[in-house]
Amino acid sequence: MEGRRALERAAELGIEYIESIADRPVAPASSIDELREALDLPLPDGPTDAATVVEELARDVEPGLTQVSGGRYFGFVIGGSVPAATGADWLTTAWDQNAGLALLAPSAAVVEEVAGRWLKELLGLPAGASFAFVTGCQMAHATALVAARHHVLEQAGHDVEQDGLAGGPPITVLAGAKRHGTLDRALRFVGLGTGCVRPVAVDDQGRIRIDELRDELSRAAGPTIVCSQLGEVNTGACDDISAIADLAEEHRAWHHVDCAFGLWAAASPALRRLTTGVERADSWATDAHKWLNVPYDNGIAFCAHPEAHRAAMGIRSVYLVYADEARDPLDWNPEHSRRARGFTVYAALRSLGRSGVADLVERLCARARDIAAGLAELPGCELLNDVVLNQVLVRFEDDEATDAVIASIQAGGEAWVGGTTWDGRRAIRVSVSNWQTSEEDVERTLAAFADARSLAV
Repeated sequence: MEGRRALERAAELGIEYIESIADRPVAPASSIDELREALDLPLPDGPTDAATVVEELARDVEPGLTQVSGGRYFGFVIGGSVPAATGADWLTTAWDQNAGLALLAPSAAVVEEVAGRWLKELLGLPAGASFAFVTGCQMAHATALVAARHHVLEQAGHDVEQDGLAGGPPITVLAGAKRHGTLDRALRFVGLGTGCVRPVAVDDQGRIRIDELRDELSRAAGPTIVCSQLGEVNTGACDDISAIADLAEEHRAWHHVDCAFGLWAAASPALRRLTTGVERADSWATDAHKWLNVPYDNGIAFCAHPEAHRAAMGIRSVYLVYADEARDPLDWNPEHSRRARGFTVYAALRSLGRSGVADLVERLCARARDIAAGLAELPGCELLNDVVLNQVLVRFEDDEATDAVIASIQAGGEAWVGGTTWDGRRAIRVSVSNWQTSEEDVERTLAAFADARSLAV
């Protein structure tokens, strides 16, 4: 087959890279300028042999790769990819299915049906909830909020799909003061804007204060959306979902949950208590490329009101042929043509099973607690959060010392951690999300902190 050598070489190079991650410095080896020098070539006048392109691409790109799929990357909530999911992703590319219509990709449509059902069972969501596989939690928010927009405006007698937002009643959005930025961005995407948000005061861990939410809801008039959170991005803290559900139901507000990673605690018998009441919400946004550890890009939106979801997202065109016996993904997704993302989720869930996902979540939370305990012993280190999930938040004596530790760890390459600002002070986030993170990785990371600390003094 023409091009076979290019595919074989890509597979070989991919396997070599995966097997070498543990021995590589976590940080990239090349600067942006060095990468431009290697990659910014004149547009070729003619064809280049495919195998040569693959070889040279790997050679020139690898020095600029951050080893985010290894066990010592803690900079953001980024999972790796379990082997079954990586293999399924390679096959997804080879199969090259357009997963918008069941007619075009019947296998992709059926796999999404099954994967969606498995996820709802695993995460404790209503069996009748609709779902959409999207690029990430950002678009999961947008998808869920479009359904929410439809629902609350329909209740007010306004047809937003026909008439748009103009002339309709304003929508109030109540969300925690330390909500994730993707929520605000999604509100911009769906035409509501950030001016509709009334921030609700939070406690020292970032959880919505229920008394403050009660007061805000008592003042809200007209269509209202309440946004809660499972897994604050700095502390991992989880809102009191049951109490928020009570208030949302009392005020007939739509309840949306930002649970990019925190929802996966529902898969663990030991941690499920953190998600109590989550099944009572109206919509949910999460990521599979975080704690499920599948390749990018893979987020999921769920909606307890399929009729609102489909009314907001569905599409009909005279040239399209719809399946009577199968679910057409484009009726639930913002994309028309789209990658068959369900294959990797199906493969990961089939590979891990219910107990495997629970073990993955519990093991990484245990690693986070180990890191927190080790950091607490370092001179001048202050633990800023209750380590309830996989997030550790610390700082040193002042902002300068904290930033110096971050810079030293990132430059050293032994591990990678990110900086943030918490309550106006600089801090360090350690996000333990990769299935490969081992006890040895914890020890090496703590040693890197100790070295960085000694250099910062």
